[in-house]
Amino acid sequence: MADVKSGTNPLFLREEELRQCIELLFFAYRDFTIGPDQVLKDYNFGRAHHRVIHFVGRNPGITVSELLEILRITKQSLSRVLNALVERGFVEQRSGVTDRRQRLLYLTEEGATLERKISSIQQQQVAKAFREAGGDAVSGYRQVLEGLIKDDGREKALKRVMKK
Repeated sequence: MADVKSGTNPLFLREEELRQCIELLFFAYRDFTIGPDQVLKDYNFGRAHHRVIHFVGRNPGITVSELLEILRITKQSLSRVLNALVERGFVEQRSGVTDRRQRLLYLTEEGATLERKISSIQQQQVAKAFREAGGDAVSGYRQVLEGLIKDDGREKALKRVMKK
């Protein structure tokens, strides 16, 4: 049984309700990624490429080490994906101004076009879901998502998201 603290209405925290929410999260993720997966397939890219394109697009000039920290993947995994994106002209690397060893990442015009194509699909999905759920749902949804981020990385993730 899940270790859940009871609040004013513990019924929504019963094991069955938690399992249902977990299952809904799986279905939501499946449908949230299907549109971008179809677009990425045309480029022979996958979800790892999508994540790199997303975070480089949202953080122009991000360093490779910052990207590794966000994605929590190995250098080898990032290198494979990043090399493909650079070779195909979606991402460019520039040397750091103060530290020439630093690699700063930027989307090229083609990379920015792909990022907009993918993100517009997901923005439409989220906007539709919020319209159907009502205005109060936005705040609650954000709180739940924030709560799903591990404590040790939550503050840093929120600062990164909120600085936009």
